[in-house]
Amino acid sequence: MNTLPRAPGKTALINQGEFDVISLPIEGMTCATCSGRIEKVLGKLDGITNATVNLASEHADVTFDSSRVSTADIASAISRAGFSVPPQTVELAINGMTCASCVARVEKSLLKAPGVNEAQVNLVTDRARVTVSAGGASIADLIAQLDKTGFGAKPIVDEHAVLAEEDEAASLKARKELLILMGAALLTAPLIGQMLWMWAGVEFVIPPLVQILLATPVQFIAGARFYVPAWKALRSGSANMDLLVVMGTSAAWGLSTVLVFYPLEGVGGELYFEAAAAVITLILLGKYLETRAKRGTTGAIRALMNLRPEMARRIKDGLEIEVPATSVASGDVVVIRPGERVPVDGVILEGRSQMDESLLTGESLPVDKEPDDLVTGGAINGDGLLKIQTTTVGTESALARIIGLIQNAQASKAPVQKLVDRIAAVFVPFVIVIALGTFGSWLLADAPLSIAIINAVTVLIIACPCALGLATPTAIMVGTGVAAQQGILIKDAEALERAHSITTVVFDKTGTLTEGRPQVAEVVAVNKGQENELLRLAGSAQQGSEHPLARAVLEKANEDGLTLGNVSDFRALPGRGLEGSVNEQTLVVGSRRLMSEESISTEKLEKQTVNLEKMGLTVMWIGYRTPEPELLGIIAVGDTIKSTAQGAVAVLTQQRVDTVMLTGDNLRTASFVAEKLGISRVRAEVLPADKADEIEQLKGKGKVVAMVGDGVNDAPALATADVGIAMGTGADVAMHTAGVTLMRGAPELIADAISVSKATYSKIRQNLFWAFFYNVIALPLAAAGMLSPVIAGAAMAMSSVSVVSNSLLLKRWRPKR
Repeated sequence: MNTLPRAPGKTALINQGEFDVISLPIEGMTCATCSGRIEKVLGKLDGITNATVNLASEHADVTFDSSRVSTADIASAISRAGFSVPPQTVELAINGMTCASCVARVEKSLLKAPGVNEAQVNLVTDRARVTVSAGGASIADLIAQLDKTGFGAKPIVDEHAVLAEEDEAASLKARKELLILMGAALLTAPLIGQMLWMWAGVEFVIPPLVQILLATPVQFIAGARFYVPAWKALRSGSANMDLLVVMGTSAAWGLSTVLVFYPLEGVGGELYFEAAAAVITLILLGKYLETRAKRGTTGAIRALMNLRPEMARRIKDGLEIEVPATSVASGDVVVIRPGERVPVDGVILEGRSQMDESLLTGESLPVDKEPDDLVTGGAINGDGLLKIQTTTVGTESALARIIGLIQNAQASKAPVQKLVDRIAAVFVPFVIVIALGTFGSWLLADAPLSIAIINAVTVLIIACPCALGLATPTAIMVGTGVAAQQGILIKDAEALERAHSITTVVFDKTGTLTEGRPQVAEVVAVNKGQENELLRLAGSAQQGSEHPLARAVLEKANEDGLTLGNVSDFRALPGRGLEGSVNEQTLVVGSRRLMSEESISTEKLEKQTVNLEKMGLTVMWIGYRTPEPELLGIIAVGDTIKSTAQGAVAVLTQQRVDTVMLTGDNLRTASFVAEKLGISRVRAEVLPADKADEIEQLKGKGKVVAMVGDGVNDAPALATADVGIAMGTGADVAMHTAGVTLMRGAPELIADAISVSKATYSKIRQNLFWAFFYNVIALPLAAAGMLSPVIAGAAMAMSSVSVVSNSLLLKRWRPKR
């Protein structure tokens, strides 16, 4: 059995002697009664010796006899009790993949395992992400399944450790491959030299036995890296690129060897040792360059991984103790000296400084920090000594979540890749059929047997599914990486691909186009002289609210030194306002619509309100519901428009992207902001529940819609849009729902997100065009005998290198301001 440490939401299965112990995540528990019910249900199953359910961690730890009851039985029993065991995602590092055909074989093999719902394999990173239903295949089962197909695998538990291990292994492998390549090149050089002299008209022939001595080590020692995976593929009943190389070069070497020892009549006496050796050497060179280039596509992840300091200075009993950063717990106090990296997320207790957060948010300038400000792990401290209290650690930290988002995007597949994978899956058998057809056609044309074989060999060698397999994932990996460096986090490849075709951007107003830190501009009471009492009542009623307008009122009341009363029966009224009892009277605070619903007349202050709204201020109405409806006054609140918002809208307009403002604010205030920013259309006084409907209407008109928001009430609209874009300064639920998150909450990043999507999609199209074009042109030329095997080998080797290199050009992308 496999042993894995349990992480939140993960299934861990371990072996303890004659019994197994499984830890299953459970959804749907709300109280201790739920956990008791699950324990009771599990206790009735034959073969279970112990079942403990933890309500806090939402996990069930079950000890059982696997010969009498399976994990699927356990999950089924939990489901029958009215709860659910969510599917698990397993990350595997795969070894043995060489081309796009291997990707299809790995995915097909994994999908055969019990309970596997989805398997996505990335050729660039050699990773597989597998979704397994509760009670389905264990990690050991998945590894065993892959072993049958000829691939090795191991689980990824600590990504940082895995990357470090991969770096070391890759360095050793690169040195070994370079030595093999140099040896192959030295042995091949005389054979190529002979061919070049002959092309130049100089009679220079290496003795046949010497040619065999030069070519054989290249064929079977340097070429061993092709023979082993080719054999594994054949054994599993499939085919890959290695099989094409092995078939082609073995045919050329074998034919030449036969002709040396047994000259055949009508075959021709020309030897092809140089073709076999040169093809293997050139492909080895191509693979070496390709591997080095592929390392460049993961640069963003590695840079972020290196941001995490290994040690931290924790204060315990008044003393500074240096401990591993991973051992720092939430609530610990940590000291950060000038110039050091912040080891954990936290809030500043003492000290002032500046933080360089450029690698996290893309913000090039240091950010001032003072007590009560939040700091993010991975940022570089400036010249101040800081004491911070840890807030989040481990997988919940901001840096870990950023890395997780990028990894998710790089592991996912763009829709176009799924079509490419289907083509790659049948590509090698298709090429073998063409090669056989070429061989037969030349024989029917009365060509010598050697010519028929060599032309068929050229077809086998020049066909390359690698370029097809690398075209999309390399571009996506570089694109998501360079976007992250600018503060744009893309959730998955689908969002990245879709964003290039956005035609309409819909903005929420507060916190998106404005700073989201409104301030009270004016207080108007119906009864003159009662302004402070109006502010005190409004502040008292809003003590239970997290809305930015409520915070503005509370801050103003605090500044004016007002003593707030107690509030009871508080209730938020989404899109309209709130209600609460203050001084045993029910107070309502909110929009004009709310006043109308409560039959509170607003006539006395309509004129002042219209004037304030025309100035771009948001007006809150305050009134009593009981003992009888009565208007008390209004509070006007202003929110500063973000300095870069106007430029951001202008850039979108230049890109011929329509802009729409969708807000719950009143029409006059929204129109003022929209006119100032140059937004073409406004939809005001829209309830949160109706925002998604507005997005649907735009989509129904054939628009490709991006929704930009930052609040909880924006989540449904973000999910409904073709591409949801969340401000990273907003609510977690908005970021979770959106396909793109802007780490700085800066409006100008919206145009940048569309721009990087267009650049990435352009690279994908270029890569796929050249990969298809190469094969469409090269295969007929090879079949027609117009290419030599050596040229075919060079072309095949360089096709993959060119695709990866073209993707790496994305690193040059920069925002256009």
